[in-house]
Amino acid sequence: MRIDLNSDLGESYGPWSMGDDRAMLDIVTSANIACGGHASDPETMFTTLRLAAERGVVIGAHPGYADREGFGRRVIPMSPAEAGRMVAAQIGALAGVAVVAGAVIRYVKPHGALSNVSMDDRAMADAIVAAIKAQPGDLALLAISGTELEEAGRAAGLTVFSEIFADRGYLPNGRLVPRSQPGAMIHDAGAAAERLLRFLETGRMPVLGGDPIPLRAQSVCVHGDSPGAVAMAREIRSALTARNVEIASFL
Repeated sequence: MRIDLNSDLGESYGPWSMGDDRAMLDIVTSANIACGGHASDPETMFTTLRLAAERGVVIGAHPGYADREGFGRRVIPMSPAEAGRMVAAQIGALAGVAVVAGAVIRYVKPHGALSNVSMDDRAMADAIVAAIKAQPGDLALLAISGTELEEAGRAAGLTVFSEIFADRGYLPNGRLVPRSQPGAMIHDAGAAAERLLRFLETGRMPVLGGDPIPLRAQSVCVHGDSPGAVAMAREIRSALTARNVEIASFL
């Protein structure tokens, strides 16, 4: 078996620090780098891009609602067309800094509330996909498994890769447990690793209040902003390699 490990990185802003990007980039094989919307700034983008490029980690743009105070986890009312232009602007910002950093952006993964809306809102999903498709470089899409965004990307002819989350709980409909509810986050690294191994063996994800559901995945996300994120990522990678699972980027 083969799987990618990805993490949301570059989410610091000015003197405010979020996560340990340097350590995570020694563990993951793909990095979703914030583009100045929900987090980041030009210096943070540059540093994270450079660190990823030096380690051979595949780089993706991670656009989200322009809401630093809410870390992109609040829905900002806007039309699908407006959201598409916002995504295009953020990809462009990261791409501009990437040129200076000697890095290349290969894919796009929406962040937070923007991703959540596009799970079920096909118009929003189509607008995000159209913005990605319009960019130079044939960017791929990393989308949460079993969502409208995933299907919209395939319908538009994008190269689409599906992801699941190592440290998030799932509902029977395949959606993530809201962060405000119990069971939303998995903090036990051993439990997260065992759940992931069972999924890779069976193709079915355990859920709250129901039987495991089928999902497909080429990538597994470990959130870089959660407590103990680096330790969890290390334990997950170690558990996978111990079971002869190859850790490699989807690109």
